[in-house]
Amino acid sequence: MKVSPRRRARECAVQAIYSWHISQNEIEQIELSFVTDQDMKGVDMPYFRKLLRGTIEHIEDIDLSLLPYLDRDENEVDPIERSILRMSAYELQYELDVPYKVVINEGIEVAKVFGSDDSHKYVNGILDKLAIKIRNNR
Repeated sequence: MKVSPRRRARECAVQAIYSWHISQNEIEQIELSFVTDQDMKGVDMPYFRKLLRGTIEHIEDIDLSLLPYLDRDENEVDPIERSILRMSAYELQYELDVPYKVVINEGIEVAKVFGSDDSHKYVNGILDKLAIKIRNNR
């Protein structure tokens, strides 16, 4: 099955956000390294950059918005799951042209690729609650 350019952008953004979280390097360095060292074929590059930079730029607000829905201390959340949640929370809060159901589904699908066996369920539960609060769509 062919993966859409936006899905590839989300997958790459999660990996880059994870790398930033672990290394604490400057976002410009992470982006440059990622773009030059990774296979970026089929990636919506403008959207990748928007997700990566937007998530990091708003990281404090994003983390605060996620906090009430976490079932453990934020530092105990798996770094991959945390990166997925952060990126998805950014999309919910700042990319209002993307329907909330798409954001949730994409977060789940990225979690299935990179997360542990049940991480997609964890991501789904948190994003469902966050979407209700942020978008008031239900």
